[in-house]
Amino acid sequence: MNLSEKTVSQKYMFHGRIIHMRVDDILLPNGKEAEREVVEHPGGVCVAALTEDNEIFFVRQFRYPYGQVLLEIPAGKLERGEDPLTCGKRELLEEAGVIAEKYTSLGILYPTPGYCNEIIHMYLAEDLRLAHQNLDEDEFLTVEKIPLKTAVEMIVNHKVPDAKTQAAVLKVAAMKAMF
Repeated sequence: MNLSEKTVSQKYMFHGRIIHMRVDDILLPNGKEAEREVVEHPGGVCVAALTEDNEIFFVRQFRYPYGQVLLEIPAGKLERGEDPLTCGKRELLEEAGVIAEKYTSLGILYPTPGYCNEIIHMYLAEDLRLAHQNLDEDEFLTVEKIPLKTAVEMIVNHKVPDAKTQAAVLKVAAMKAMF
């Protein structure tokens, strides 16, 4: 069965600094017409920085849409056309003040595929050394290290609601358990 939907037309409703929003008229696989609302996002990167003592660097920062401080791994938005690994290295240094000698791809994550085309590139960073944190002017966060085992327990016990952090930390834990 063909599951593809065909775009008939697109109408942009909003052009923002980070996102664009549009409404598409489409044809369903059965030939009927429908609408799809789409948020265009340039994508992002997250980095699970693992110390030699099996601790992960986390940041706590206020997330306005949720009205609360969240615990996350360092992450950031891709500039349009930017290489994901370059972005990940920049964000790890800016947010956590950490430089890594070794990066391993943990794959990609589609956080909200029902209405947004954002892709998050996930990395494991190892062979770490501390450097100078360099936050953006509008960025306020604290850095902490949490043992990998504790981080997994926190995820399982619903203490880390951030999807990219859950996925990356659980992937790191699975990789480390396999070797």
